[in-house]
Amino acid sequence: MRFRVRGRSAGQWITFGAIAFGSLFLAIGLILAGVSVSYVANGKHARGTVVSMEWRSDGGSGKRRANDGPTAYPVVQFTSADGRSRTFRGSTGSNPPAYDLMERVEVLYRADSPEDARINSFFSLWLLPLIFGGIGLLIIGIGVTIAVVRRRRPGRTVRLTKDPAGQPA
Repeated sequence: MRFRVRGRSAGQWITFGAIAFGSLFLAIGLILAGVSVSYVANGKHARGTVVSMEWRSDGGSGKRRANDGPTAYPVVQFTSADGRSRTFRGSTGSNPPAYDLMERVEVLYRADSPEDARINSFFSLWLLPLIFGGIGLLIIGIGVTIAVVRRRRPGRTVRLTKDPAGQPA
């Protein structure tokens, strides 16, 4: 039995959905990468110091694993170009902590809003763009592969022909 919705088979809708969903993830990844490129290209540099760790528990899924525990986010203090001391919490956390207390780090911040700062590290700048972009490319690849396989598969239509006498052949 085949299902059809508005003239399209379920396989076509699944293929379209996978490509659309993957494209959304890829677009989010590209936007996040653009933000990171903006920080790298236009951001002001400063030296900062990890002054504390903010420990947070996820607790979102309700599923506990053996290595689950609170995650440490570094709290960094730096002095912006206007001479004011600024403090921000890092965007990526880990357990065990990726930084030590009083560790010196390089900070990138926007000149027009110094409170919007990031630690200049690969994970802080590129982890989310890579995750979203990678998942998007993977899902698009699956959708395109399904579409190509479906297109190359020979049709299963049965043609009934009649002989000159009008009888089915």
